[in-house]
Amino acid sequence: MSQSVAVIGAGDHIGAAIARRFAAEGFLVHAGRRNGEKLAPLLGGNITGRSLDARESEDVTAFVAEAEARAPLDLVVFNVGANVNFPLTETTDRVFRKVWEMACYAGFVSVREAAKLMLPRGSGKIFVTGATAGLRGKPGYAAFAAAKAGLRAMAQSAARELWPQGIHVAHLVIDAGVDTEWVRARVTERIGEEALAAQPEAYWALYNQPKSAWTFEQEIRPYGEKW
Repeated sequence: MSQSVAVIGAGDHIGAAIARRFAAEGFLVHAGRRNGEKLAPLLGGNITGRSLDARESEDVTAFVAEAEARAPLDLVVFNVGANVNFPLTETTDRVFRKVWEMACYAGFVSVREAAKLMLPRGSGKIFVTGATAGLRGKPGYAAFAAAKAGLRAMAQSAARELWPQGIHVAHLVIDAGVDTEWVRARVTERIGEEALAAQPEAYWALYNQPKSAWTFEQEIRPYGEKW
């Protein structure tokens, strides 16, 4: 029986690569991102998609239901980015709220709605893309660090609740841009094209872990990254 995968935050880099990786293995992939017209190069074959505002719970509910309608939903990947850099005194209320909504609240909604579909079957996987900012803050990243730390704590709480019920929740610490060709060019220049190619393999390996050896948190870093 075919299974489906929902990628929430299928940007040009990590999200699109994850979608292609699972589609190549025969999964029916449903990809969502803001500005859905940018999904055009990704769509076709096993991959469908549309515009998605992950901050709107009704939209997320409908999105995962669409994936479930194609085939039983076996994996949801939350990969929404919200990286901004402002000095503390220049971080407005609006910026802080928007970053929290995108990187933390949207993750909570995505995990919750995925769990609703998976729990009756007692199986499924939910992977959340985090960042080093969720482990430690640094100057200029008060909003982003707060949101990613909240996302990590939410994912950990979900994992402790859902693992015993057969749902593998995991948090992946990956520092890379997800939406722009500019980021792709910079990463390739700095640490090599292989850094881009390897990231979806981490999600695939995590997906294939046996229940007796599930991982909650992975840090994936190319050898050339200065961290």
